[in-house]
Amino acid sequence: MILNVLHKTRYDFQTPVRGIIQSLRLTPAKCDGQEVVDWRVDIPEAIMGTLFRDGAGDYIQAASIRMPCSHIEVTVSGTVDTTDTSGVLRGHRERVPPRAYMRATPRTKPNRAIRDLVETALKGQEETSALERAHLLCAAVADALPYKPGATHAHTTAAEAMNAGVGVCQDHTQVLIAAAHLADMPARYVSGYLNATEDGTPHEASHAWAEIFIDGLGWVGFDASNKSCPNEHYIRLGSGLDAQDAAPIRGLVLGGAEEKLDVTVVIEAQQQ
Repeated sequence: MILNVLHKTRYDFQTPVRGIIQSLRLTPAKCDGQEVVDWRVDIPEAIMGTLFRDGAGDYIQAASIRMPCSHIEVTVSGTVDTTDTSGVLRGHRERVPPRAYMRATPRTKPNRAIRDLVETALKGQEETSALERAHLLCAAVADALPYKPGATHAHTTAAEAMNAGVGVCQDHTQVLIAAAHLADMPARYVSGYLNATEDGTPHEASHAWAEIFIDGLGWVGFDASNKSCPNEHYIRLGSGLDAQDAAPIRGLVLGGAEEKLDVTVVIEAQQQ
């Protein structure tokens, strides 16, 4: 599938700031399920660093604006040719060992509700395969957290989302990571894009899902928000321990001021 992406992020500052430094994880990962046809990250007035691949196999680029500014706009545009790998991450070169993703962060630390969810989902499943148990956990998270936009915020933890009983893709992913850890399976947060319409109609959707490491198979994606594994409708950007660690844009504002954030993401399936 040919997917066209237009992703704009604009920050408006209440008062001008002295400068901005950003770390960008906005270039699609190199793996068997996706091939970049063309891709561009543009920030007016910014000095762009060299694009490099980190130990997790993700592309990272630094950007800085070294002058006073009242706003900054990051525009990502490009085309990616995707194929369905049944959620299995293949051809993704990385050096970080899977067990490094057993570490919980404050955002993925389990509470009693998550422990109960895992216990219920895996009861009597001791003889099933790790892949089957991962699917059971994904389904359990989806059932426990009905999708409700606006019910949580960017800093909501997995425990807080479970207590609220609702969430969005960020919450589903962080809860699933916590659940996988309790089941002794390495898991990580993945950020990317999703074309959610079958007919190619433009759709606004930046997205997140989890990858769980299955012995003998490798990393496998699980999207609890859609009760599925990633397919040709997904574009993988990068990964991390949680939503903050895997954020497409992380930055530091010099002379911090109150800011207004506006994000627009449009994914369009190109007719072939």
